[in-house]
Amino acid sequence: MSERITAFACEDNGEPDGTNATLTSPISQDGRPERSNTYLIPARHGRAVRLDQGQHLKIINTYGTQVCDMWAFHAHSLREFLSMEHVRPWLNRMTPRIGDPLVTNRRRPILTLLEDTSPGIHDTTIASCDIYRYHTLGVEGYHDNCADNLRMALKAIKLRTPEVPSPFNLWMNTPYKPDGMIDWLPTVSKKGDYIVFRAELDCV
Repeated sequence: MSERITAFACEDNGEPDGTNATLTSPISQDGRPERSNTYLIPARHGRAVRLDQGQHLKIINTYGTQVCDMWAFHAHSLREFLSMEHVRPWLNRMTPRIGDPLVTNRRRPILTLLEDTSPGIHDTTIASCDIYRYHTLGVEGYHDNCADNLRMALKAIKLRTPEVPSPFNLWMNTPYKPDGMIDWLPTVSKKGDYIVFRAELDCV
C-alpha cells in the first residue's frame, strides 16, 4: 500500500514569528517603486519591490560592511523563485559574475547580474537567519531575522510566500577552506558598492 505524501505538510504559512516596521513600511501599497527613486532600508528590516520584465534594480551597500539576504519570486506565481540550488549547477560555479543569468527552481532566468562594483564576493549556500537560529544562540524572546523580514515585506504588499528559499547573500564572505570547513570572514565590500540586476521575468 503506497503512502500519499502531500507537499502542504512542508509549506511555510507566510506568517512571521514577530514583527517590526517592515510590515508597516512598504515602498508603496503594491511594492511598485517610483522610477529613479532611492529607498533606504533600515538595518534588520526588509522591503519588497515589484519589477516588470526588463526593469533594473540597483542595491547599494551604504556602509560597506553590510550583508543583504535577497530573494526573487515570479510575480504571477510565488511558487517559482530564484533558487541557489539551481543557479550553482546552471553556472557551474559557486558565485555569479557580471553577465550571468540567475535561474529559478524551474530553471528559467529571472534576473541577470549586470553590474557589480564590489570585488564580487557573495554567498549562495548559507540559509537566512531565523528565530530558531537566535534561540540556539541563547536569545530569549523575539529577535529580528531575515526569514521574517521576507515574510513581512511580502505581507506588507498583500503577498504570502509558500516557503523561504535559500537566499542570495550579497557581500557575504564565506569561502570554503581546504579541509571542507566554512570560513566566516568579514565582508570585503566598501561603502557605496552596488550591484545591478535586470528582471528577466515580472518578479518581486
